[in-house]
Amino acid sequence: MAKPQMSLKARALKYLSTREHSRLELGRKLSRYAQEGDDVDALLDWLESSKFLSEARFSESLVHRRAARFGNSRILSELHSHGIDAESIADIKANLSQDEAARAAEVWRRKFDALPGDAAERAKQMRFLLQRGFSQQAIQRAMRMVAEPDESNGILD
Repeated sequence: MAKPQMSLKARALKYLSTREHSRLELGRKLSRYAQEGDDVDALLDWLESSKFLSEARFSESLVHRRAARFGNSRILSELHSHGIDAESIADIKANLSQDEAARAAEVWRRKFDALPGDAAERAKQMRFLLQRGFSQQAIQRAMRMVAEPDESNGILD
């Protein structure tokens, strides 16, 4: 016996119960299941007005999930791809920039056991952090933090 077809509203609430979604992302997921006569945009408007769907909560959730592993450019690019507006991204960027070097140092510590012995190894470690989306300036500060751990830079081994 076949399962009854889940309504678009029920499907949207099921998606939102597992994690926060952006309007664009949820719209894409729901449009695959939309039948003739279903208005996905109207459903998304209702979800937003009922506070089930929130771009601010989605942005906060994504930043929280990604900040420990990725740099600002990677996080901001992901937010942009989810359709978050430029003004919100600018606010998030200002908040993320404050601790990017410390986050880069923490990512470096999880990946590497020792300081680079030569220029080639240093370049390899810096490339790793660049690929994670950290800025060149944050990487250089992080490498200094790792090389000279003390209380003044807030990172202790």
